[in-house]
Amino acid sequence: FYFRNKHRPFLLFVSLLHVHTPLITTEKFQGRSRHGLYGDNVEEMDWMVGKLLDVIDKEDLKNTTFIYFASDHGGFLEAHRGNSQLGGWNGIYKGGKGMGGWEGGIRVPGIVRWPGMLPAGTVIDEPTSLMDIYPTVVQLAGGTVPQDRVMDGHTLLPLLQGTDQHSRHEFLFHYCGAFLHAVRWHQKDSGTIWKAHYATPVFQPEASGACFRRGICPCFGDGVTHHDPPLLFNLSQDPSEANPLSADTEPL
Repeated sequence: FYFRNKHRPFLLFVSLLHVHTPLITTEKFQGRSRHGLYGDNVEEMDWMVGKLLDVIDKEDLKNTTFIYFASDHGGFLEAHRGNSQLGGWNGIYKGGKGMGGWEGGIRVPGIVRWPGMLPAGTVIDEPTSLMDIYPTVVQLAGGTVPQDRVMDGHTLLPLLQGTDQHSRHEFLFHYCGAFLHAVRWHQKDSGTIWKAHYATPVFQPEASGACFRRGICPCFGDGVTHHDPPLLFNLSQDPSEANPLSADTEPL
């Protein structure tokens, strides 16, 4: 692919099966990690991404190639063997893959590399979306997105280049299947990020933070709890979504 396209613009989309059940891992990587097949998957994926980057560097394409590494959801928690939990880990964030609105299922890696164009080591703490990839790629290619409809995504380049200080997303809507579970509001004047949960999965067991008995959390029926009024969190101060706000604790 590179040899055919290295002298002209190209788009390479690599969608890895890794860190997703069934955890298919080649023999070379089985048993390499201390975290079962899930960990082996992470290590093999890391190796594969490294091989791609090596080719880009070797072909002297790194200063002209925009690379964006991301995931379509947070770590899958329910993978287990017997009583051993061998799934993903989402750090301080609650929940994981397939849980509608909890941060652990929504916050994903967003790693950009474009030497010579973007400063290294920059951290941008603003809400963006995978929907932003499309308008970003269109802008990089010198095109324009269709003007006859509302676009849900916004180009990432102004944020990455520092010409915009804040994300253009005021609201982000988080669905589980066809059901709206949560909404995030990025309050422009204060920078505060609020999130309202209308439905949350019923964890099994209750204290596990996941749905081990079902294998993955369902989106509706007896698998979710509906909240009226919604659970409200200030993500700027409580990213772990541990303390829902009430009129007593948050007059605003």
